[in-house]
Amino acid sequence: MASAFFQWAKSPKAREYFFSTHFWGPVANWGLPIAAMSDLVGKDEEFISGSMTTTLAVYSMVFMRFAWRVQPRNYLLFACHATNATAQLMQDARFINYWYMGGREKKIQAGQLPVDTQPSTPAQSEVVKAVKKIDTAPSEA
Repeated sequence: MASAFFQWAKSPKAREYFFSTHFWGPVANWGLPIAAMSDLVGKDEEFISGSMTTTLAVYSMVFMRFAWRVQPRNYLLFACHATNATAQLMQDARFINYWYMGGREKKIQAGQLPVDTQPSTPAQSEVVKAVKKIDTAPSEA
């Protein structure tokens, strides 16, 4: 098996593949799922953007279909977008659980978040940021 791969790797067809956008496009695109998987384990739910995560999941699902329909099929691109769509949907599930299904309240009860300093919805989070920005602005008086 390994000798067949090395024989193929020395062929002009392999060089043509490795020097094409059919290979380098998906390789460059792997940054998205790697970042998403990193966020799954290291990012607090408070900082997940629901709209961006949903957009990235839909984007990857659209391009999964493209990778499957293009001829010749681009399996590397398909795998990249399948991984990204899965990771983004998992992030979306974390976001929904945290903001809309009681996850945030459980963290407050466990003492992991202060009660009075955190907004209770993503929209309120934006309002709190804007108010803090106004409060810290130098006065003109």
